[in-house]
Amino acid sequence: MKIGLIKINYSKLLVDLKYRNLPHYLNKLFLFLIILLFNFSAEAQRYMENLDRGVVAVRKSSNEIFISWRLLGTEPEDTAFDVYRNSTKINKSPLIKTTFFIDETSENGKYSVKPTNKKDASTSSYATVWENPYHEISLQQPLGGTTPDGREYSYTPNDCSVGDLDGDGQYEIILKWDPTNAKDNSHNGYTGNVYIDAYELNGTQLWRIDLGKNIRAGAHYTQFMVYDLDSDGKAEVAIKTADGTIDGKGKVIGDPRADYRNGVGRILSGPEFLTVFNGETGAAMATTKYLPSRHPDTENPSEEKIKQIWGDAYGNRMDRFLAGVGYFNGKSPSLVMSRGYYSRTVLVAWDWKDNKLDRRWIFDTNNKPYEAYASQGNHQLSIADVDQDGRDEVVFGSMTVDDNGKGLYNSGLGHGDAMHVSDLLPNRPGLEIWTAQEDPDKYRGKGLWLREAKTGDTIWGVPARGDIGRGLTANIDPRYSGNEMWGAIGGLYSSNGEKISDKRLPMNFAIWWDGDLQRELLDKNVIYKWNYNSDTIEKLLVAEGTKSNNGTKATPALSADILGDWREEVILRAEDNKSLRIYTTTIPTDYRFYTLMHDPQYRLSIAWQNVAYNQPPHTSFFIGEKMEAVDKPEIEVIPIKR
Repeated sequence: MKIGLIKINYSKLLVDLKYRNLPHYLNKLFLFLIILLFNFSAEAQRYMENLDRGVVAVRKSSNEIFISWRLLGTEPEDTAFDVYRNSTKINKSPLIKTTFFIDETSENGKYSVKPTNKKDASTSSYATVWENPYHEISLQQPLGGTTPDGREYSYTPNDCSVGDLDGDGQYEIILKWDPTNAKDNSHNGYTGNVYIDAYELNGTQLWRIDLGKNIRAGAHYTQFMVYDLDSDGKAEVAIKTADGTIDGKGKVIGDPRADYRNGVGRILSGPEFLTVFNGETGAAMATTKYLPSRHPDTENPSEEKIKQIWGDAYGNRMDRFLAGVGYFNGKSPSLVMSRGYYSRTVLVAWDWKDNKLDRRWIFDTNNKPYEAYASQGNHQLSIADVDQDGRDEVVFGSMTVDDNGKGLYNSGLGHGDAMHVSDLLPNRPGLEIWTAQEDPDKYRGKGLWLREAKTGDTIWGVPARGDIGRGLTANIDPRYSGNEMWGAIGGLYSSNGEKISDKRLPMNFAIWWDGDLQRELLDKNVIYKWNYNSDTIEKLLVAEGTKSNNGTKATPALSADILGDWREEVILRAEDNKSLRIYTTTIPTDYRFYTLMHDPQYRLSIAWQNVAYNQPPHTSFFIGEKMEAVDKPEIEVIPIKR
């Protein structure tokens, strides 16, 4: 039996108990109670989405249609499937080795997939054929406007997330609209309002939230969490709000007349809120004070007070927000909202239950004994069970906060730009962290570091000087064990630090796309494959007519396993900003895994992907040559509401 990843040795327990010299019947009673306790703990599985089959059908050629679907994390590994066009089964024998099928036909139809060991289609969805290699979702583009200083702006689709908002087992798309005058925290200037939309995959707009004039636009301000926070089968949306925010039903939060923008467009005063919205309707269900506030004693602190607390007086360090979701009790999800990472750093965990927000814990570097944890955060975070106790931790750059809100460790490497957490070295126990660091005064001569996720101890690094702005890790070369690693300095390295190539590869995103076990590289609107034989990269997909987001970060709206088999989809905005395009692979594969969205760490990384400087998702296990068998995830799903 396993509790998380901890194996219980009953024989050793019995021997240990006998050494207590207790009477035989007491030994047996004591052992029974311990086993009962362990079994109770083992059954504390994580609540996860109850997804449908996620069938997708794409015309691959004039006489071929590629169909793929999910193997759910709750199903036996050897589940066999039949594929149906309309009502006719089209496979000759049950499909047990893969979760795709190629239908050799020039006609279109509706496709469904059913397990052979089930009489009903309760987990089957129907898919119509995509005539293009992508599915297009038309958007309702907000009207532009003019700032108080007379500058015009328009709107572009920005980051996306996904969640099952209505409990039907299918994902909806949640989209942030950014104005063209969105600002980095270090820059002055007015911005337009930020909007959050929800869309069905068929393009139906469910609702729109207007965050109002008192929420500034930019990558560091609005982090929106989409997750089923109360495990009722429907996802909620959690966002930082302010006076004048309008929910999806048209209701205003706070004072609709308030305008806290100063003469350079910054918002340094006024109340700040945390709101949980109903995912199905966009209605605000509960609003509470955002923690931490700018100042503990007033909503309108002076610039001098702001500087004393956060390190500057103009709202740069103070307004760096991150967010995530974690299973801190090992069973149900909690929301995490944070503020600051250049100096003071505060993380707050919230539980959502019975339409109420209850604070679980608060971590503050202004409080003893965590003063040294200040200035250690990244432009993003990760959530993972780094100590393998069945409960999640928050990996916050160079430091990690334990599931109980206490500091687990501080590596002391300072602020960083990019971070990746996964089983990067499969021959080494546990998870690892790969980071690109920014602060030469703290990163000890190496701007790229590989660390143990459980302890924060450094394993190896790449010598550097100055700000190292980028870094990526992925298993791209089958000649070497584990993940390869690279960044804005040096070349390409194996997992043990051996230099493989002098080439500096694209380092914005990674994606599982083709049929092998290596990962591909996603940069702008292009998917690349590393050709280790020729020391070059080759283009697998050029998504003509689309654009990436976030400037030089060149990130997709979202990259995630949202449809079909275990390979990932990529969502990009169209060049005219009036639609989104979802691309999915049509390359056959000899492998099949449970849908990655039923790996809790991967699913949580989709939730935080939109945060600040977006980073690609990672699984809790290694995918690659000589990989171990993937354990069935220890999850419990909520029944689909039909």
